Amino acid sequence: MNTENLEQLSQFLQEEIYLIPEDREKVLQEIKATPKAKPIQNQIQAVENSTEVSSSMVEESFSQIEPDPIPVKGNFSKGILLVHEESELNSDLMDMLVKMINACGHSMSEIGLVSSESLENRTMDEFLALNAHIVLKFGRIKHLINALPAHPYEVFSEDETEYLFADSLSMIAEDKKLKRDLWQALQKLFKLTT
Repeated sequence: MNTENLEQLSQFLQEEIYLIPEDREKVLQEIKATPKAKPIQNQIQAVENSTEVSSSMVEESFSQIEPDPIPVKGNFSKGILLVHEESELNSDLMDMLVKMINACGHSMSEIGLVSSESLENRTMDEFLALNAHIVLKFGRIKHLINALPAHPYEVFSEDETEYLFADSLSMIAEDKKLKRDLWQALQKLFKLTT
């Protein structure tokens, strides 16, 4: 690419252009091959030095960037996290959920809600950073939390966190046996007397 083409291109592009290492080498080879190579040698050296600094600066900035925390709906004041398969909870599911949480001696203002979509492409460290003490997982979740050796409708403890895995809220709402199984598991989890 010659200088005239670069000048014409600069009239259309206002942003800076960055080259990946493979393209950078190719451009440097083309510049060295042109007849005006002697006056440009100093510019090439400057470009090489500046891109080395830029590359290291970019690598440093990427290592320092932390992803946004997992979005949690609700106050999450008691450390009770409810993870659900459904992207949005309709009014019937929300009503069932409110009744279930109230029956356990808690209110919806004390828990946090996270949908499966919010957990996609998130690491287990990001999940653990939420610092939940009780995790209720409903349905299929696209996350590493599934790797925990928890059995459905049985309380599982790891470190200082208790887990309860169950079917999706939609399935539980339609099946009385699943509701009964969930209630028995919740009684054990929250140490409710029967």
